[in-house]
Amino acid sequence: MHRGHRNPRVTEVDDAGRRVRPGPLVAMFFLILVASAGLALWIGLSLGGVGVAAPTEDSVDAGFSRDMQAHHGQAVQMSTSVLETSDDPDVRTLARDIMLTQQQQAGQMHGWLKQWDLPQTSSSPPMAWTSTDGDGMDGMDHAPTPSASDDAQMPGMASAQELARLSAATGTEADRLYLQMMIPHHQGGVQMAAAAVATAADDDVRRLAQAIVDSQSAELSVLRAMLAERGGPLPSS
Repeated sequence: MHRGHRNPRVTEVDDAGRRVRPGPLVAMFFLILVASAGLALWIGLSLGGVGVAAPTEDSVDAGFSRDMQAHHGQAVQMSTSVLETSDDPDVRTLARDIMLTQQQQAGQMHGWLKQWDLPQTSSSPPMAWTSTDGDGMDGMDHAPTPSASDDAQMPGMASAQELARLSAATGTEADRLYLQMMIPHHQGGVQMAAAAVATAADDDVRRLAQAIVDSQSAELSVLRAMLAERGGPLPSS
C-alpha cells in the first residue's frame, strides 16, 4: 500500500555534519519566545493610548464634565418632581427616560474627573471653559439666558422660582410646566454639548457630547409635540 509522504522532521546539523533533532529545551525556548512576542504585541495594541496626557484643570474636557453634571442634575430634579405629581403616562415615561439617561451620563463624567485626578468642582465660574479660543466657540452664548439662575450661568437652566412653581404644581399644570421648562433646558444642553464636540481633546468626552447632541435634539421634537397636545404654549426660542 502506498503511503503518503510524511512531513520531514525539523532537524539541525552539528559541527561534524550529523543531522540531529533539536532538544526539548531548545524547542521550549522557541515556544516561549513566540508566546512572549505575541503577548508584547497584544499589550502594545491594548495599551496604545496609555501615553495620552489626561485633561488638565482648566481644560474644555474638565469644564464640560463639571458643568454638564450640574446641568444634568437639574434635569433629574425636574423629572423627579413631575414624577411625584403627574398622572400622565406619556409624561411619566419621558421624565423617567430623561432622569435615568442623564443620571448615567452624569455618573460617567464624575468618573472621568476622578480618573483624571481632578476635583469635581472648580473656583472658575460656570461656562468658563467656553471662553477659550477655538472652533465652535463663536456661537456659544456666554451670558445667562432669561431662565438661568443667578448661581448657575448655563444655557437653559431653570430659575429657583421656576423650580418651586413646578414642585407646587399638580396634574396637567405640572405636565405643561415640566415640558415648557425642559425645552429650553434641552436647547441649552445641546448648545453646551456641541461646543464640547468641537473643542474637547478627549475622544470619550467628544463621543458623549455627540450622544447628548443627538439624543436631546431628538427629544426636543417629542417635547414640543407633547406640549402642543396638552395645550402649550410653546416657550419662545
